[in-house]
Parts: sequence; structure tokens; C-alpha cells
Amino acid sequence: MPHDALSRSPLLGWLAVVSVAMGIFAIVTAEILPIGLLTSIGSTFGISDGTAGLTMTMPGVLAAVSAPVVTVAVGRLDRRMLLCGLMLLLAVANVLAATAASYPVVVTSRALVGVVIGGFWSIGAGLAARLVRPERVGVATAVIFSAVPLGSVFGVPAGTFIAQFGGWRTAFVMLGALTVIVLVALVAVLPPLPAAQPVRLTALVELVRGRTGRTALVLTVLVVTAHFSTYTYVTPFLQQVTGVGSTTPFLLVFGIAGVVGNFVAGTTVRHRLRVTLIASAAALASATVLLPVFGTEPSGAKMLLVLWGLAYGAVPVCSQSWFTAAAAGVTEAASVLFTSSFQATIALGAVLGGVVVDASSPSMLMVLGSGVALLAVLGATRSMSPQESVSP
Repeated sequence: MPHDALSRSPLLGWLAVVSVAMGIFAIVTAEILPIGLLTSIGSTFGISDGTAGLTMTMPGVLAAVSAPVVTVAVGRLDRRMLLCGLMLLLAVANVLAATAASYPVVVTSRALVGVVIGGFWSIGAGLAARLVRPERVGVATAVIFSAVPLGSVFGVPAGTFIAQFGGWRTAFVMLGALTVIVLVALVAVLPPLPAAQPVRLTALVELVRGRTGRTALVLTVLVVTAHFSTYTYVTPFLQQVTGVGSTTPFLLVFGIAGVVGNFVAGTTVRHRLRVTLIASAAALASATVLLPVFGTEPSGAKMLLVLWGLAYGAVPVCSQSWFTAAAAGVTEAASVLFTSSFQATIALGAVLGGVVVDASSPSMLMVLGSGVALLAVLGATRSMSPQESVSP
């Protein structure tokens, strides 16, 4: 493990951790912000909800490709320079979306977001060991990962709230301003971070060839498809089926539950990884299949969104842990494969959900998504690894 942090001020180390977490918060918010703006974007350009779902599909596709490509291509480039450059690109993407005169320009801006996601997350997720002292790495890693559910708690509802008063373009303007602030923070507090060991494609191939790596890949695809094929279109569901005007309170409830689920999973995943994933996928399946029945009333929808949020909050922790268990100490390679598979599946889920919601209804989409989550439950139950530990 690198010991860069031993010669630096602990305060500067923690400020660097927070700046990386802020970067991931901005990225997560940028990626899923269209979930709360889908109807407004579609109305502006005269397109269907399913077509507007490309704003979720495009970042996932590009992130899946850029995670291994960027990480391998940069070789030994200083990670500080790379993270700052990617944050600048994210600011450009947000401005482009806010000023887009046509829908293809919006999609192009979302492609840039995908490049940022793939590169920043693959590098940033494993930086804790280089920013704080060895005994504090676990806490620092938890802080960095907490940015994922916090993006749902504060980022998406805040963007939706802003859009209600200033339009969806204003939401992207505000996100662009936040991104510039994060860029300044990264420049100010990140130390030089030369690459400790370049990631090679052979390491990624070997990771997928192993039984545990393959299992992690399959389970990630199933549970993330189940979530994003449905959650991408939760706004149309709440507006058309539940009959609410403002979806902000509902998205906020979901996000808060997601934070709780993230930290609960963080305490159980060490010794109960498979059980945690099974419980998460089963709860996700239950929430989505019951929404068309009990989600016709606001109170019922909120209760089920709490269950759904708790369930999904555990998913990134479980998926990353399963890949790490398969990586035999090659942390950055595990992060690359986790990022690539996760993002590719976000795109897949958004596409499949768009096809279903355009051909049938949001309610039917929820039922089908539940079936995919049940396949993840079955797969995790039948898998032989990992055992009841992070280590396979």
C-alpha cells in the first residue's frame, strides 16, 4: 500500500478525501439528474419518455467503455492531473446540456458525462489509501463511497426542485457551478499522485475468467438492470399512476433510505456479503412488484420507495466487494471492472425500460423489473462464492 499520506498533514489528507467525495457526488448527480427531469426534457424537444431515457443510456455506455480505456491509456499519468481534467470536462458537459438547442446536443453532453464517470470513478474509488494514514483508510473509503447515495438524497431532488422554478436547464447550470467549485477544491488540496501500478488489460481479463469474478459480473448485471430499468422511469410512474404533481419529496425519501441502506450494508457486507446481496435484491423485487398495487396512493408509494431505497443503497457496496474478493489485491483493476459493468448495465436497464414503458405502461415495467431482481436472488442463492465473508 502506498504511504504518500505519512509525510503530509492529516488535515490536508482528509480535505483531499472530502474533495474526491465531492467529485463523485457531482458525477453521480450529473448521471442520474435526468431521472427527475425526464418529462420536462421530453416536453421541450417533443420526444417520448422512452426516447428521453437516452439521457440515462448514453452516460452508461460511454462510462462502461471509458473505465478500462481511460485507465489503461493514461498509464503512469499523475492521477491528480487526470481527476482535475475529468472534472473540467464534466463542467463543460453540464454547460453544453444547459444551452442545448436540440436533443442530439443534450445526448452529446451526456456522452461526455459518461467519459468522466468511467475515468474518475475507476481512479477515485481506490484513492483513500494514498490520502490518509493506514489506520484511517477504512473510514476514508466509507466517506468516498457515501457520495453515491448522497447524490440521490440531495443531488437529484435538489435538481428537480430547481427545475420546478427555473426549468430543467437551470438545474444543469447549477450543477455546472458546483462542478467548478469541486475542481477548485481538487486543485487546492490533492497532492501529486503518480500511478503506483498501471492497470493492464490482461489483469481485467484474468479477473473475469475467475469464477468469483464471473459471478460478480452476472449478479451486478441482473440487479442493476432490475433497478435502473424501473427507477429511470419512476417519475412517469409517480405522475401517471400515483397522480402527484411534484416528485421531489418522493425522490428525497428514496435517497435518504439509500444512504441508510449504504451504511447498513457497510456493516454487514464484511461477513455476510451473499446474504446482504440476496436481501437487497429480494427487497428491490418486492418494492417494484407492489408499486402498481399500493403505489396508486402517495402514502403507499412513499413506503415502497423507502424499501426500494434501502435495497438499492446496498447494491454498490455488495457489487464492489464481490469484485474486490475476486481481484486478489489488484484494487484498481477491481474498481475498473466494477465501474465498467455497473455503467454498462445502467445503460442496458434504461434502454430496456424505455422500450417497455413506450410499448405498455410504467406499471408493467415495475412488474418486469421485479422479475429480473428475482433472477439475481436466485443467482446469488445458487452461487458457491463468495462464502459468508468478503474473501471467497
